[in-house]
Amino acid sequence: WNASCGVELLLYCKCRTVKTFVLSLESEDGLYICMNTFLAFGKQYVERHYQKTGQRVYLHIKRIRKLKEDDNSSIGDPPKKKPTRLAIGVEGGFDVTAQQFEYEETVDLFILPEHLFIPRDGFSGLPDVVRERISASIDAILAADSASRKQEIEAWDGEVRQVSKHAFSLKQLDNSLRIPPCGWKCSKCDLKENLWANLTDGAILCGRRYFDGSGGNNHALEHYKETGYPLAVKLGTITPDGADVYSYEEDDMVLDPNLAEHLSHFGIDMMKMQKTDKTMTELEIDMNQRIGEWEVIQESGVQLKPLYGPGYTGIKNLGNSCYLNSVVQVIFSIEDFQNKYVGQLEKIFNGAPSDPTQDFNVQVAKLGDSLLSGVYSKPSTENVAGDDDLTMEEKGEQEGIAPRMFKSLIGKGHPEFSTSRQQDAQEFFLHFINMVERNCRSSSNPNEAFRFLVEERIKCIASDKVKYTQRVDYIMQLPVPMEAAVNKEEIAEYELKKRLAEEEKSAPPDLVRAKVPFASCIEAFAEPEQVDDFWSTALQAKSVAVKTTRFASFPDYLVLQIKKFTFGLDWVPKKLDISIDMPDELDITMLRGTGLQPGEEELPDIAPPLVTPDEPKGSLGFYGNEDDDSFCSPHFSSPTSPMLDESIVIQLAEMGFPMEACRKAVYYTGNAGAEAAMNWVMSHMDEPDFANPLVLPFSSGPGSTSTTVEPPSEDSVATIISMGFSREQAMKALKATSNNLERAVDWIFSHIDDLDAEAAMDISEGRSAADSVSESVPVGPKVRDGPGKYQLFAFISHMGTSTMCGHYVCHIKKEGRWVIFNDQKVCASEKPPKDLGYIYFYQRLS
Repeated sequence: WNASCGVELLLYCKCRTVKTFVLSLESEDGLYICMNTFLAFGKQYVERHYQKTGQRVYLHIKRIRKLKEDDNSSIGDPPKKKPTRLAIGVEGGFDVTAQQFEYEETVDLFILPEHLFIPRDGFSGLPDVVRERISASIDAILAADSASRKQEIEAWDGEVRQVSKHAFSLKQLDNSLRIPPCGWKCSKCDLKENLWANLTDGAILCGRRYFDGSGGNNHALEHYKETGYPLAVKLGTITPDGADVYSYEEDDMVLDPNLAEHLSHFGIDMMKMQKTDKTMTELEIDMNQRIGEWEVIQESGVQLKPLYGPGYTGIKNLGNSCYLNSVVQVIFSIEDFQNKYVGQLEKIFNGAPSDPTQDFNVQVAKLGDSLLSGVYSKPSTENVAGDDDLTMEEKGEQEGIAPRMFKSLIGKGHPEFSTSRQQDAQEFFLHFINMVERNCRSSSNPNEAFRFLVEERIKCIASDKVKYTQRVDYIMQLPVPMEAAVNKEEIAEYELKKRLAEEEKSAPPDLVRAKVPFASCIEAFAEPEQVDDFWSTALQAKSVAVKTTRFASFPDYLVLQIKKFTFGLDWVPKKLDISIDMPDELDITMLRGTGLQPGEEELPDIAPPLVTPDEPKGSLGFYGNEDDDSFCSPHFSSPTSPMLDESIVIQLAEMGFPMEACRKAVYYTGNAGAEAAMNWVMSHMDEPDFANPLVLPFSSGPGSTSTTVEPPSEDSVATIISMGFSREQAMKALKATSNNLERAVDWIFSHIDDLDAEAAMDISEGRSAADSVSESVPVGPKVRDGPGKYQLFAFISHMGTSTMCGHYVCHIKKEGRWVIFNDQKVCASEKPPKDLGYIYFYQRLS
């Protein structure tokens, strides 16, 4: 038994089991840890593991939790402190580790098949060497940090700042300016709050205007743009301990170790200053807890009845994981996912690999079974053991489940979902859908419940010819036409009252939201869209086109996202504070596409010029203007590099995207214009090879002229075939990615429709299925279709100013009533805020 190896592996399993969510150390039967693989199991699965692997020896740990005895003379617990830091698990932050209990622990060796328990102090009869090795292994396991310590309670601090690169080289003007210790005012307007002093010239100016109209008038930012002076300090936050310092060039709050020296240059003695204004962290905490939104969405103002039992299981927040909790609660309220993972639980577990912690199907099945079984839907022991004066809402908090293993696996390798930061629930939903696609290639796919076909009709204005295309999608994104708000006068009056309240420093008026009719959102979705720089194959030149979007099929479950998050004119993300009268029943029959109509003439199916003419221009050639003879040259040689529109590449790069990604965007959209390239960027930016150099199928790398590629390894080919693809498809993917297995997997899934179409063509031309594609591979995306009439059954709501902060909850209609799932709290909903949702789930009416 290798104790050091055990410590490493135990990080995956201590305090949680591979196939159950019980907090096993504290459960009635305890936790069983295999002394060879260091995987942990509940009692109901340990014997199955023995029968499958032959492993006989397990460490059995059981804890009994008891309330701590009060050592203080005072009666009762002290009141909880209000958070003062935008942080989790650190002093002043949100306390998620407070321990009110102590534990009694028993440790035994468990031997199968004899079902023999040997107490830890009962090893005296063993040989010395064996006894020492067993004891060392047990000690190492018990001393290892658990998964909850490693992942759940990661100390996250929104106030951690880096030292500015300008701190030690900042130039300060010798202008004899002296800043008084109080009485400041913006030098360009009359604002006396949210003021910043530039540390180069001492100019006092107001801060940025927030999305809701509060804050400043952007004068400090404008000053930086005019002068380039990078650092500014927020007046009113200066104390002997420091102050808020912002770097405009680094676009972040920073540390300035030389702040005292920089302030003294303008006559400010840091040691004598006192705090008179809110710090940026305090403002962010306040902004993230806007009463008008948080209380309504969480239904905080009413007493809610707690619900327990099958289908009413809460999920612990693992540190900004409410986005994940809300999505999976809705996912496992859908029959397709219940049947796929919970209905086939035994089959999935019996077919699990040697390390089930890394098996997607096992972890999803475990999660679904835990949510639906009701085994873990019990009141929190902290509530049960507490006083009777707990509120109804507090009593609604469950022990719930902590899906750390699932979160770790589904976020593995992802730049965002692998972190403890808040994320966009819509992006996570699509990421989960993508993971299901990859793991259901050769079996039934529950994603079919969401999948639908979009029909896009593009009409070239100059030639009057049309082009119809179809693509697969899973979400209907609904725009919000703010100009259609029905209460514009009320909003204008509210804005006026708010400005007056700010000037007079009085209480703000009651919040007034823009009320946008749902019908207006549907009209905005269906409205034709103008496409500039459209490459017309009829003209063989750029033209203007009009695009309309319709449904080619209607899914069983329609997922509808309200596009609440947008960018202002200054590219600062903002959230639209809106109310939309979402219907309980929805009919989108009028949005069904019609396909090519009589009298319509299709655009020729000719690809735009993409490759070099007879005169090669290098590995990545460019053309700079339409007068270039190569622009429409019909003479092409064997290609060695693509011809790219340099102006489009530069335009994308200036937006901050990697140059190589910009080149690929222009190449793969056939020089069709900036909009088409931007759409490609937005749909591929999460891919792992997004910023990798453009590698063409006919070259082994950028600038390469050699066509000789080493044959792929059989292991790589076998890995891709095991996902349900044919050998020919696996070879093609590996060849296109220079035999890089990880990139080949990404490539094959991004080209899946083309591969399936080729396979279908091979079969239609007489080639056998064995020669072209395995029988398990479906031809084209499988979609369901039916009437476009739906009923609302769930919605996810977001609170906060951005998808990167705030909180998510979901409401789901179960057994004829609305239920709110707020992490561990599961209660009957009294006033479901259907008008404030972010993502809505509609089920087809039967």
